[in-house]
Amino acid sequence: MDSHTLMFGVIGDPIRHSKSPVMLNRAFRESGINGAYAAFHVTPDQLQQAIAGVRGLGFRGLNVTIPHKIEVMAFLDEISDGAKAAGAVNTIVNDNGRLIGYNTDGIGYVRSLKEEAEPNLNGKTIVVLGAGGAARGILWALAQESPAAILVANRTESKASELAASFSPDYRISAIPWSNLQEACSTADVVINTTSVGMSPNVADLPLDPSWLKPGSVASDLIYNPLKTAFLQQAEQLGCRIHGGLGMFIYQGAYAFEYWTGKPAPVSAMREVVLASFSTI
Repeated sequence: MDSHTLMFGVIGDPIRHSKSPVMLNRAFRESGINGAYAAFHVTPDQLQQAIAGVRGLGFRGLNVTIPHKIEVMAFLDEISDGAKAAGAVNTIVNDNGRLIGYNTDGIGYVRSLKEEAEPNLNGKTIVVLGAGGAARGILWALAQESPAAILVANRTESKASELAASFSPDYRISAIPWSNLQEACSTADVVINTTSVGMSPNVADLPLDPSWLKPGSVASDLIYNPLKTAFLQQAEQLGCRIHGGLGMFIYQGAYAFEYWTGKPAPVSAMREVVLASFSTI
């Protein structure tokens, strides 16, 4: 690091589990970019100050994770069309003092899901668990794949209803009561956990009962730490195909890297260093 180093980071609450610094610092080294990336624990009441700090210190870019993806939008100068449609931001670019918000979660997730588990989402029925910022980005990207239906369930049912209603009816996104979740899962082709239930360190927690899923369907989890959550482990034992959050994590970071630098992301090196970091825990 020197006085020419470009500064980047990720903010969230919690944040200690994040592998983003390991992944992005490797990407900068691999690409010959003089950049440094760190994780910052920012609570909701500190969010506005944190974004002011990005401006004041001249950070080139920032990633945003749980629980700030929606609230951060109020403090930015511009929101990309994709992030507007998703209603959430996970990547910020500082363009000469102008902060622009993007959403790379959804496009990263769908790319990973199609490569690793289900190449064709056209005509499929998809259940999405959770109604937070991560769910928003994923719903928008899933809708571009022309599924038959996307059903959103959340313990606070009003949040699921509000989220579904915020999208165009053309997207075929609807909310279902939590009490109907078991029935919906029994016929769904893909069931996606977008909540933080099961994330390290609470690795034994389950977002729903995996026995509700039909054998052969895809159980998908956005969590990548642990690499295989308890939800995925049990779903696999019951005959489901499984899809973890690592691919989404890699690709959302790759898209962010490209927005910040204008260079293609070294995806294979990014995946390699993240996987290696798990073996050292």
